[in-house]
Amino acid sequence: MNIKKRILVAPLNWGLGHATRCIPIINALIEHNYEPIIASDGIALQFLKKEFPELICLELPSYKIEYPKRGHHIKVKLIKDAPKIFRAIESEKKAIKTILKTYEINGIISDNRLGVYSNKVPSVYMTHQLNVLSGSTTWFSSKMHQKIIKKFDECWIPDIEDEPNLSGKLGHLKNHALSLKYIGPLSRFKKTDSKIAHDLLVLLSGPEPQRTIFEEMLFEDLKDFIGKTLFVKGKIEANQTIIKKDQFTLYNYMLTHELEKAINESAVVLSRSGYTTIMDLAKLNKKAFFIPTPGQFEQEYLAKHLQKLQLVPSCDQTDFKTEMLHKVNNYKGLQSVDFDIDFKGLFSLFERE
Repeated sequence: MNIKKRILVAPLNWGLGHATRCIPIINALIEHNYEPIIASDGIALQFLKKEFPELICLELPSYKIEYPKRGHHIKVKLIKDAPKIFRAIESEKKAIKTILKTYEINGIISDNRLGVYSNKVPSVYMTHQLNVLSGSTTWFSSKMHQKIIKKFDECWIPDIEDEPNLSGKLGHLKNHALSLKYIGPLSRFKKTDSKIAHDLLVLLSGPEPQRTIFEEMLFEDLKDFIGKTLFVKGKIEANQTIIKKDQFTLYNYMLTHELEKAINESAVVLSRSGYTTIMDLAKLNKKAFFIPTPGQFEQEYLAKHLQKLQLVPSCDQTDFKTEMLHKVNNYKGLQSVDFDIDFKGLFSLFERE
């Protein structure tokens, strides 16, 4: 009897981006005869339970990361919350020891969960942030992150190593001693030639309270937008709700097959400039407009990086006006990178004796 090896897949609960980009990893593990076990917390865990109801899903200690109402206070807030985060990481390490024994885990894939690794099984860290931008403290935050990455057997970067690439300086280092593998952009979606049904698709995501602030702002600002507008709020609740109001259709959340269809059928996407969103929109060759989360250096950098490449226009949250969406016509839009992910080669790490 062929007993399947169990691989723990543990995405960070920071909005839905880390969870959704783990979907192609989980599907590939299943296709290659592994048994994925999911571990996370909060809405990331709730979402993956809905996507994979047949898999074992475990709850990990929460980092309890929240954004301040004023985005420029984020660094102060994170510094203040650092002791709480470090305690969560220590709790995470203890939880992993128990999970390894209880579920006989043969390997680990951690998407930005700092304490999810073990020296007893092959452990992978997945991130697009080899450099962690934090303003004047970028050098320190990057070195701290790289120190954590060294604790893992491999680090997978969901991007290509050469230019042009999607992550820019976030996912690329000049000098390092890390075991890096550029695995190619990850997306759970497939492009289809679909008839346009929505003039604008608004994708809301990210930690609270900024997600709600963004929703309320856009709902007010887009009242003057002429065209069919679909809102996907990114709120994972017990039941899916659909509300129609004027030219708006509002979903609290969509699962993968629904969102894939919605994006393919939308002319323009308005969203945060989160890296997972960028990978998804590139896979589907979409025109977009980005409004980075205030104070999140990573999203601000990615928005400017893609605007500089003449791919996607963007602006600060306080500056947005509906008429700015016309700028989209002057930009190329996101394009997929021709890259086949060698999952068999990646998973060979878990076959080592």
